[in-house]
Amino acid sequence: MSLQQLSANKVFGGQHLRYQHQSSVLNCSMQFAVYLPPQADLGKPLPVLYWLSGLTCTDENFMQKAGALKAAAELGLIIVAPDTSPRGEGVADDPEGAWDFGLGAGFYINATQEPWAQHYRMYDYVVNELPALVEKHLPVSDKRSISGHSMGGHGALIAALREPQRYQSVSAFAPICQPTQCPWGEKAFSNYLGTQRESWMEWDASALMAQATQHLPMLIDQGEADNFLVEQLKPAALQDAAERAGYPLTLRMQPGYDHSYYFIASFIDEHLRFHARALCSA
Repeated sequence: MSLQQLSANKVFGGQHLRYQHQSSVLNCSMQFAVYLPPQADLGKPLPVLYWLSGLTCTDENFMQKAGALKAAAELGLIIVAPDTSPRGEGVADDPEGAWDFGLGAGFYINATQEPWAQHYRMYDYVVNELPALVEKHLPVSDKRSISGHSMGGHGALIAALREPQRYQSVSAFAPICQPTQCPWGEKAFSNYLGTQRESWMEWDASALMAQATQHLPMLIDQGEADNFLVEQLKPAALQDAAERAGYPLTLRMQPGYDHSYYFIASFIDEHLRFHARALCSA
């Protein structure tokens, strides 16, 4: 697999880079963004944080809006931000052009139903193919953590809960915690996975949490003024599962904060330091 560099911007002494490559998992061309802190110039491999964005986003939203790069430069932390779904000619989309399904809404699962199964295997992409590509071409170590927002928070949680050996820590902002029981998740899962709800449970963070035997440091921030809190996000379900499983979850309810990047920007430095502690102590 080869990388084509699309752009480069110097920021806080490091480089914000955008790449394009052909994905064999998704059967299409994909783009992703990387922040290389200034320490990358010293030649020593650095730990990496994978960031998964939410519905309608691309690789660009987090890098431009989250205000994460200054702290990443100080901590010597590489950030990799993939797109949120496959894209391009021939990639299926919602026939009605809905914003919460299809393009921009891959949900970080592996679709089994047509026409989605040909391209929509975002779990395999972000957990396996993209890290292998990054580790081949960029100065990263084998120490990884994962984080995300909303749909991307769901993706981060299921990746860490399904394959905890791959990560040192996991965090999320306003994640979809119980997708099998919310409108966004039910719509996506019924199309991508079919109508047999039993098959959905392997992609539900609360269900996975209840069965977890290997534990990672986990930090979740949730705004109390989030319009999606009650109907879509359901953090209480994840907290209940964590208590049953004895999982060391830190869930912080933040008064007055909503679902936006203003919320993410307010706490992103704390999340980066949280991950840096886990990555550097590994």
